[in-house]
Amino acid sequence: MEFITNFINELNALLWGKPMLLLIFGSGSFLMIGLKFMPLMNLGKGFKLLWQGRGNSTEQGEISPFNALMTSLSATIGTGNITGVATAIFIGGPGALFWMWLTALIGMATKYAEAVCAVHYREVDEQGSYLGGPMYYIKNGLGEKWLWLAFLFALFGALASFGIGNTVQANSVAHALEVQFNIPLWLTAIVLLLLTGAVVLGGIKRIAQVAGKLVPLMALAYLSAGLVILFSHFSAIPAALGLIVKSAFTPVAATGGFAGATIMLAVQWGVARGIFSNEAGLGSAPIAHAAAKTNDPVKQGMIAMLGTFIDTIVVCSITGLAIILTGVWTTGAKGSALTIAAFEQTLPEMGGAIVSIAQAVFAFTTILGWSVYGERCVEYLLGVHSVKFFRILWILAVPIGAMADLNFIWLLADTLNALMALPNLIALLLLSPVIFKLTRSAMQKKVL
Repeated sequence: MEFITNFINELNALLWGKPMLLLIFGSGSFLMIGLKFMPLMNLGKGFKLLWQGRGNSTEQGEISPFNALMTSLSATIGTGNITGVATAIFIGGPGALFWMWLTALIGMATKYAEAVCAVHYREVDEQGSYLGGPMYYIKNGLGEKWLWLAFLFALFGALASFGIGNTVQANSVAHALEVQFNIPLWLTAIVLLLLTGAVVLGGIKRIAQVAGKLVPLMALAYLSAGLVILFSHFSAIPAALGLIVKSAFTPVAATGGFAGATIMLAVQWGVARGIFSNEAGLGSAPIAHAAAKTNDPVKQGMIAMLGTFIDTIVVCSITGLAIILTGVWTTGAKGSALTIAAFEQTLPEMGGAIVSIAQAVFAFTTILGWSVYGERCVEYLLGVHSVKFFRILWILAVPIGAMADLNFIWLLADTLNALMALPNLIALLLLSPVIFKLTRSAMQKKVL
């Protein structure tokens, strides 16, 4: 086991090294430039389309454009927004937050491109489900000679879903509730089993309905608590922002319990945790957006790009700024304990509970969202009749994850993230002429 762990560590160092960083930034930058910075300039238009997409539509699809984004956000807003941000700052220093921001801004173009392709190349199976995502835009956009790439994405996505999207999240919920409220792991495991089963067995429509209500409610509650911390340290915000930018381009010396960080550590952990959190380039979110009730790929792309903005620029920033403003990043605490320490400092006897509840709810919604991703990947590989078996397996994996020691699975999650991103980014680059053409056509029709 030690040999396998060391091998995965070395593989992660390779996969998340300079080549991957260049591929992620390079792909996103290429798409952003090719789109003439449209995602950044049309952020307001995206929110307008999101608001308009709340109701029932007569257009083709299964779920509303609003619920498609909420389903996507249910999978992206999770442990990465609490534990992931804290880990990035603990290892990479305050500068890691800057690289998370940059990854998100560039990632808006990537997420837009993913959703455009997902809707443009989607299929309908024999049960009337709308199928899309990298495996389908590779298959229908690039042709038969690239089917091996579609197969690899679906395989990596199916495997990743049980790690990053299921057992890891269940484990996070169980341990957060045990530490904060002394709730036994087995009890959390049973409750998660029942709740997950009640939602997942209803398929994407039920998941979207739950996500459409639960995600906005919990996100607003967490953001409200975070804003209290920011307002309590309002005068220190300019200095904190200065520290973040400075630390992004200069090494940070050891101080207190902080071990110090190089520029490369800030970049590597900022980008890796940013991708882990907002999933831009991973190819997961377009699977949900493919089910949206829309006939316009560009409009859904504009809604999809908001996921990256909301997840990282809004939610992750609240966590990161709370940690830096309160000064707890120098204490040596790490993971969710670092975020809890920041909230407890300003909101004593309440902060820990708020973070723990938020972490539990975010992780639970991630289990729901990723069940859609895993299901679609398995259906691509094994056919529509595998869906019922997958859902049962998914539900049974939840209590196992809640009670097991998942250190190795956490490690493997980063590996699978990178392995999912590779075929997806290659496909987006090859399909970029189609993405640019559809966008230009929409601009000419004054959709944008």
